[in-house]
Formats: sequence, C-alpha cells, structure tokens
Amino acid sequence: MSRSEQKVVQYLNEAHASEVALVRVLQSQIAMTPEGRFRSGLETHLEETRGHASRLQDRIGELKEGSNPLLAVVGLAEAIVGQAMALAKTPADLVRGSGGEEKILKNAKDAAATEALEIATYTALEQLATTLGDETTAKLAASIRGDEEKMLERILREIPALTKAVVRADVDGDPSFDASKTGAAQAAKAAGEAVADAGKKARDDAKKAATDAKRSATDAGRKAGSDAKKTARQARKVPGVAKAEGAAKGAVASEDDLPIQRYDALTADEIVSRLPKLSQIDLAKVAAYERRTADRSTVTDRVDGLLGSEPWPGYDEQTAAQIQKALASAGKARVEAVVSYERAHTARAGVLKKAEAAKASA
Repeated sequence: MSRSEQKVVQYLNEAHASEVALVRVLQSQIAMTPEGRFRSGLETHLEETRGHASRLQDRIGELKEGSNPLLAVVGLAEAIVGQAMALAKTPADLVRGSGGEEKILKNAKDAAATEALEIATYTALEQLATTLGDETTAKLAASIRGDEEKMLERILREIPALTKAVVRADVDGDPSFDASKTGAAQAAKAAGEAVADAGKKARDDAKKAATDAKRSATDAGRKAGSDAKKTARQARKVPGVAKAEGAAKGAVASEDDLPIQRYDALTADEIVSRLPKLSQIDLAKVAAYERRTADRSTVTDRVDGLLGSEPWPGYDEQTAAQIQKALASAGKARVEAVVSYERAHTARAGVLKKAEAAKASA
C-alpha cells in the first residue's frame, strides 16, 4: 500500500470510528425523546449513520487495510476510543437538564455540534482524497457530508421550538414533556401491551375451557402462562428494547424495584459480586439507578463491562435446556459467543459444558 493510500485509510478509519460512536449516542437520545419531528429526524439519521459506517468499512476493505498491520491497529484503536466516548455519554443523556424539555434541548445542541464535527471530518477526507487522486473516496466523503449537512439543518430548525418548550416549562410552569411518549417508554409499553394481549387471550381461552371440563380449564391456564412469558420474550428480542426498558425503569425505580435485594444497604463490592447473574435488562436498570443515586464508579464500571450483546436475541430469557438445545445447530461464532458470555455472566455449568463440546467439534 502506498503512502497516499495509507493516509486515506487513516482518515477513513477516523470517520468510521466517529460513525460507530454516533450510533450509540443516537440510540440513547431516541430512547429519551418523545415522538415528534425531532425524534423522527434522529431515527432517520440513525439509519443513515449505520449506512455510513458500512460504506466506510467497505471502502477501507477495498484499499486493503489488512495489508498493513500498523494501520489495522491504529484503526482499531480509533474505533475503540470513539465507541468508549459514546458509551460514557449515553447515561448522561438520560439524566441531564432540569426537566425533560431542557434535556431534549441540550441533546439537540450536542447533536448540532456532533454534526458540525462530522461535516469537518468529511470535508477534510474529501479534500485529502481529491488531492491524492482518489476520486472514489472523494465521492464517498461528499455523499456522506451531504447527509450530515441536511441533518445539521434539520436540528437547527428544531432548536427554536425546543427552546420555547423550555421557557413554557421552566418559566411559565406549563411543561409539555411526556415521559410516556419517549422511545424507551413506548418500547416498554409495546412489550407490556403484548403481554397484556396474551394474558387476555389466555383468560378467554381458560373460561371457554372451563365450560367443557375442569381439566381443560387447568390445561388452558398453564398454556396461558406459557404464552404470556413467550410473548414477553419475543418483545425483548427487538434490538435495543431490553436495555432501553431497563434504563427507563431504572431512571425512576425505587430500591424495592431492583433485582438485587436490600440494594442500598450493600457495599459496592457486595453489589459487584451479584452483577454477573443479572440479565441485560436488569443490568441496565441497576446502572440507571446507581448513576441516579450513589454513582459509585466501582459499580458503574463493572456494569458497563457486563453490558453488551447477548449471543443471540432473547438469550437471557431462555432456560439452560433451551440454550443447550440451540447449541446443537449453532455455528462456531455463535458457540464462541455463548462461551464468552456465560463465563462473564451466570457461568452455568451445563451450558458451558455443552458449548465447549460444540466448540471442540465445530
């Protein structure tokens, strides 16, 4: 790879790290933003941002980044730093400002600053590529910069209205922020409604079965409970719903709502020892509660280390037997993900034994 190509790859890596980090920030902002024009803009830009990251990664591959080990290490370091910054910022997005209206306004101002930085990044990348005769990368940078410019314009159009909402809430005493309309709340509500619908159907089935025979009614009741649990698990398979639901609940939870009993009376070390056995939704709930109350870094750092992607959607909702059955047909990458996740969390002996056996025969 020539020196000019190395420099282009360096700039592409910087842009890619920025896009990957922005995905996490947008997800956290959507989770706490009520439905409306601003959230619609954030949701649209989230899809654009994912597309940007994919296109940049494709271009890096075309330039054969892998042929230079030093550049690969630099690119990985930039991506890790960018994602770490986003993860550090996400909890702050959920609690900043004096009220909901001001939280949204501050997030909008941050978003405007982020878009300005993105525009500068792609302006530099386009100029570099043009100067070095890389027309493909220059066109890619110009295309993505156009999306960032449109997003910045959209945010700036929203800021006056968001500012007026702050005045009405904090000065006139007429708040308009509705926490039940935020992305996280609506995701949690959808999951709850799905469970409620399943419960209603189960009750109707049970009543009908009761007219036939007591045994039929009992069987229908068992099926009702199974259906309700299955529906809840299905709802949490939607990417981001479990963590968003946990974060939303933790932001308003009391000690009695937490998955760890006598939480406030425990030391940080005692809490940390109990964290690995929690699901992703419960970890997110504990993280939000801890940051809102004691904010002990020992606890929050450990939670951040455990928060991540399950081996597959809905993994935390499955029993050990169900996971072992799924491992029988799982590919090598999925089996390795199960081993890593189980060791870091519940460390169920049966699951690990099955996973290790599947890994050995893969």
